[in-house]
Amino acid sequence: MKKLLFYINALNGGGAERVMSNLSSQFVDKGYEVLFATSYPADGEYELNKKIKRFNLESENIPCSKIKRNYVRIKRLRQICKREKPDVLVAFMAEPNFRAIIATIGLKTKTVISVRNDPEKEYAGRLMNFVGKYILPMADGCVFQTEEAKKWFPKKLQNKSTIIFNAVKREFFEAKRKPVNGLIITCGRLEEQKNHILLIKAFFNVVKKNPNAYLHIYGEGSLKDYLQSLIDNLGLNHSVKLMGQTNDVVSVLEKADVFVLSSFYEGMPNALMEAMAVGVPCIATDCPCGGARMLLNDNNGILIKNNNIDELTNAMEQLIKDDYKKETLSNKCIETVSEFKAENIFLKWREYIEKVVLDEKNKK
Repeated sequence: MKKLLFYINALNGGGAERVMSNLSSQFVDKGYEVLFATSYPADGEYELNKKIKRFNLESENIPCSKIKRNYVRIKRLRQICKREKPDVLVAFMAEPNFRAIIATIGLKTKTVISVRNDPEKEYAGRLMNFVGKYILPMADGCVFQTEEAKKWFPKKLQNKSTIIFNAVKREFFEAKRKPVNGLIITCGRLEEQKNHILLIKAFFNVVKKNPNAYLHIYGEGSLKDYLQSLIDNLGLNHSVKLMGQTNDVVSVLEKADVFVLSSFYEGMPNALMEAMAVGVPCIATDCPCGGARMLLNDNNGILIKNNNIDELTNAMEQLIKDDYKKETLSNKCIETVSEFKAENIFLKWREYIEKVVLDEKNKK
């Protein structure tokens, strides 16, 4: 097995996109021929290894009916598979997973899909529920991030799946912390899932007693104007800043005194893992599908009830004031994520993908 095709909708913005960009580059560095397909090009894309052959199924993200969009993208993805003949097509996220399975029906190319978020959200509704329960099990393999996510799917898919955590790049472990006292950081798309509204409202409570506290929110998204209005209405313009997208997450985390993940739901949160690798004391909501719970415990961070403003307020106040606790959590969280260094996670991916191909060959 020497030729891989990776497929995701776009190559910007989210953790799954960054993971796929890094993973594809690692395969190239190990001598594999790697192709990369996106549904459409986008602004602010993550950088791909120059040895990777890139395809776009469409020249831009054109609004159209879901049926037409899927038909066109499946047809073009299948054409790439027939022409390039990859051994394995690796897809991330709900719609790309579905398209990858349909596009490779009857072809020699094997499909390895990956569920990157809470299936209760990603596969909600009749149509997506049908996709999750009946289409996804047609894949040759599946990578989950948590046991909770895995259990949502039929046994047919569970039995040929594996669990692999996200990788954390070496640069995060090599970061040199220069924390600014009272600076709280979060990184994530400005969308409902990330629940920045909770974080801003909780911070409003914190800053009353801690006027030297600051909150910087990194990311872009559809709620940007709404969040800015909330900040304005609460009179937080001086202490809360929407910082936009950053390509230098390491430098951002080096300055953080505290990191907060306030999401309603997550898969395995990259932003949280990266903050832990830098050694930033972390607070996270205990949200489905269990990724934060698998990372944080009483010894290495603070896990709070989902969407609970009082617990989030108390946790931020506690860490801002307690330097000893921050130092203790900093050391422990680095230890926790050390096993998720990129080299270790790549080996798990390579072993699993090659197993999928080998198992298929043995069946013949």
